[in-house]
Amino acid sequence: MTHHWGYVGALASAVLFGISSTLNKIALENVNPLVVAGMIYSVGGIVLFVVHFSPFHGKILKLFETSTKTEHEITRRDFRTLAFVILFGSVIAPLMLLQGLSQTTAINASFLLSAESLFTVLLAFIFLKERGKRKDYVGIFVLLVGVVFLTTNGRFQELTLSKEIIGNLLVLSACLFWSMDNNLSKFLSKKQEITLITALKCLIGGFILLATSLLLRISLSIPLVSLPYILSVGSFSIATSVLLFLFALREIGSMRTGIIFSTSSLFGAVFAFAVLGESFSIVQLLAGLVMLLGVYLLYRR
Repeated sequence: MTHHWGYVGALASAVLFGISSTLNKIALENVNPLVVAGMIYSVGGIVLFVVHFSPFHGKILKLFETSTKTEHEITRRDFRTLAFVILFGSVIAPLMLLQGLSQTTAINASFLLSAESLFTVLLAFIFLKERGKRKDYVGIFVLLVGVVFLTTNGRFQELTLSKEIIGNLLVLSACLFWSMDNNLSKFLSKKQEITLITALKCLIGGFILLATSLLLRISLSIPLVSLPYILSVGSFSIATSVLLFLFALREIGSMRTGIIFSTSSLFGAVFAFAVLGESFSIVQLLAGLVMLLGVYLLYRR
C-alpha cells in the first residue's frame, strides 16, 4: 500500500463517524445519551473481537500492510498507554462534554468542539515533533476556517462565550482530552495487531461508560426500535471508523489525521440533510467546499 492510503483512511473514518450523529439522534429519542455512548462503544469492541478471532483476521491485517514498519509485540508500556487513551477519550472527555452541553448553548458547543482538531495539531507539533511544509499549514488553516463556519452556520452574533463560562470550559476541556487521546493513539497505531488494540479501546471504554450509567442509576433498557441504529453506529461509526483512524495515524501522523477527521462534521451535516431533512444552508455548503480544499492542500505533493 502506498502512502496516500493514509489520507483515504482518515477521510473514510470521518465519513463513517459523521453519519453517526444522525443515527445517534434517532436513538437518543428513546435512550439516555450516556447509555447510547456506552452501548455503541461496547458493540464496536465486540465486533472487533469477533473479527480478531475469525478466520479472516489474517486477510484483514494484510489490508493494512504498508511500507511503514509495525511492531509485533504488545508491551506493558503499550497497555499503560491504552489505559490513558481509554481514560482520556472514553471516560473523561464524554462526561465533560455531557456536563458542558447542559450548561451552555448549542451554538457555543458547536463552535468550541472544533477546538479538538486545533488541540490535536498543537499537541502533535509540540510533543510529537510533527512538522509539515508550508502548504500543510495553509491546508490546516483553511480546514479550520471551514469547520468554524460549517458548525456555526456563520451565526457568530449568537455566540455568547463570555457567558455560560463553566459550560464552555467543560466543552473545551473535553476537546483537549480527546486531542490527547488522538496523539497517544499514534503510539498504539504502530502495532501490527491493530484490530486487537482497537477492540480493547472500544470494549473497555464502553463498559466503563455503562458502569457509570449504573452508578448514576440510569436505566440501561433499550427499545427494539432503537437497537438497529445502535448496532449500526457501533459496527461502522465506531469499530470500523476507529480502526481506520488508527491506520491513518500510523501512515500520516496525528497532525494530518486529526485535522482531516474534522471533516466528519461536514459529512454529518450532509447526511442529516438527506435523512432527517435538517437545514443545510449556502454558508454551510461553501464551508464544506473550503474544508475539502483544505484536505486537497494537505494531500497534494
